[in-house]
Amino acid sequence: MLRIYICSFSMILLFIACDNEQGEPTQQDQRPNILYIMSDDHAEQAISAYGSQLIQTPNLDRIAREGMLFQNSFVTNSICAPSRATMLTGKFSHLNGLRDNRDQFDGSQITFPKLLQKVGYQTAVVGKWHLKTKPTGFDFWRVLVGQGEYYQPRLVSDKDTTVMPGYVTEVITDVALDFLAKRDTTKPFCLLYHHKAPHRSWMPHVDDLDMYVNETIPEPPTLFDTYEGRPAAEAADMRIADMFLSGDMKLHPDSYPGKDTNTGGAGIGTTVDREAGWLNMYNRLTAEQKVKWDAHYDPINQDFKENPPQGKELISWKYQRYMKDYLRTVKAVDDQIGRVLTYLEEAGLAENTIVVYTSDQGFYLGEHGWYDKRFMYEESLGMPLLIKYPGVIEPGSTSNALVQNLDFAPTFLDYAGINIPAEIQGKSMRPIFEQKGSDTWRDAVYYHYYEYPHGWHMVKQHYGVRTDRYKLIHFYNDIDHWELYDLEKDPQEMTNRFDDPAYADVQMQLQEKLSALREQYQIHPEK
Repeated sequence: MLRIYICSFSMILLFIACDNEQGEPTQQDQRPNILYIMSDDHAEQAISAYGSQLIQTPNLDRIAREGMLFQNSFVTNSICAPSRATMLTGKFSHLNGLRDNRDQFDGSQITFPKLLQKVGYQTAVVGKWHLKTKPTGFDFWRVLVGQGEYYQPRLVSDKDTTVMPGYVTEVITDVALDFLAKRDTTKPFCLLYHHKAPHRSWMPHVDDLDMYVNETIPEPPTLFDTYEGRPAAEAADMRIADMFLSGDMKLHPDSYPGKDTNTGGAGIGTTVDREAGWLNMYNRLTAEQKVKWDAHYDPINQDFKENPPQGKELISWKYQRYMKDYLRTVKAVDDQIGRVLTYLEEAGLAENTIVVYTSDQGFYLGEHGWYDKRFMYEESLGMPLLIKYPGVIEPGSTSNALVQNLDFAPTFLDYAGINIPAEIQGKSMRPIFEQKGSDTWRDAVYYHYYEYPHGWHMVKQHYGVRTDRYKLIHFYNDIDHWELYDLEKDPQEMTNRFDDPAYADVQMQLQEKLSALREQYQIHPEK
C-alpha cells in the first residue's frame, strides 16, 4: 500500500510539472499580470514627470515614482495604426505589413497577446484599436469605431456595436474596470487599455472646461519657425496657422465670414466638409452637456466674431485654443488612470502587475509651428514611457537606454516565460528593468515613415538613425535631401549639419550605422 501511495503521489507531481511546463495556470500562478496603457498623441511635454510646466499629471507621475521613467523612448513610425501594429508584433512596419493608415492589419500573424493566450493568460483590449480588422488573440475586446468619438462613443465587440453614453475617456475606463472585476481570477491577465485622447480634435470633458480659462500658455520658441535648410519641413501641411476654425477651434460657422477654408492638413485629393464635420461632433453632446459646453465656448465664438485676430496674432490665438483643449483632454486621461491604479491596489493586484504607460507616438505642441506628429524630429519621434513592476523595477529610477515600441512584445513574453520568436525584431527590456547586463543594449534606433503623398499633412517619406547624441535623416521619393543634427548643441533641431566639414566624421559614422541597421532589419531600398 505504501508503494502504491508513493507511486500515486509521484504521478500527481509529474502531472503538475507537465501542466506548468505548458504554461497552464494554477491557483498559485505567479506570472505577472500585464496592464498596458496607451493614449493617442500624448506628448512628453504634457506629463509633469517629464518636467512639464504645462500641466500636472499626478497619476502618471505615480507610475514614474513607483517605477522607471524612460528618457529615450522612441517610436519606429510616428503614426497611429503603424505604431499599434509594431507594438503588437515586435516587428517594423515593412514586415508586419502596416506602413501607413491606409493599410489593414493582418491579424493572422504572430502577436504577443496570442502567445500569452496560448499559455493561459486571459487577454483583453478595450478602447482605440484603429487597425481596420477585428482583434485576434483576445478573450475579450470592445473597441472604438475607427478613431472614435469623444462623446457618446460607439464601441464594437464580437457581438454588437453599441453607443455608450458619456465621455470617451470615462467610458473606456468603465469597460476596462468591468473586465478586471469579472476576469478569471485563476489566470494572469493581459489588458491593453487604449485611450482615444488626446487625439485631434481635442474635445475636453465638460467638467474640465474651466481649466486654463484665465491663463496664457507659454509659446514655444520655435512657434514661428521659417524652416531654413529643411525643405521637407517647409512643405508639410500641419501648421497651427492652418488649423480648421471649425473642428479644431470649436467655432460655429456664424462666427467667421464665408466658409472655413483652412487646409487643416487634409492633403492632396482629400475633401473635407469642415463645418459639417464639426457640427456632427458638436451634436453628439447631450442637451445637458451642451449647456456647459456653450457656456464656455459661446463667449469665445462671439469675441472672435467681433474682434477677429490677424497675422501672427491669429496664430497665437489658435495656439492658445489648441493647447488648452489638448491639455484638458490629457487631464481626463490622468484622472481615469488614477481610477485603474486605485482598483489594482484595492483588489490586491498591484504587487504582481507590470503597469506600462505610453503613447502611440509623440506630438507637436507648437514646436516648429506644428501640431500632429510623423516627422523624425524629437517631439514626434519620442514617446513617453513609464513602467512599474514592484519588486523588480526600482522605484523612482530613470533609464537613458534607447528603447522603442518594438520592445514591448519581447518584454512581455520574457516575463511570461515564453521563448521569443525569431521573427520579433525588438529586444526584451528585462536587463534594463533589473539593471543587469544593460551594457549590451543597442546604441542606435532606426525610424521609417511612409505615408506620402496620400493621406494627411504632406510629410515626405523618410528614414533615419538616432544615437544618444546625433540624428541622420534621409527624405526621399520626390526629394533627395539629408539632414544631420547634433542634439546636444541643437536640441530644437534648427540647424542642419549635413555636409558641414566640422561633422564629416560623425556623418560618415552615422551613414555606416544607418546602412548596418537597414541590413539588420531587412529594409529593402526605398524606391
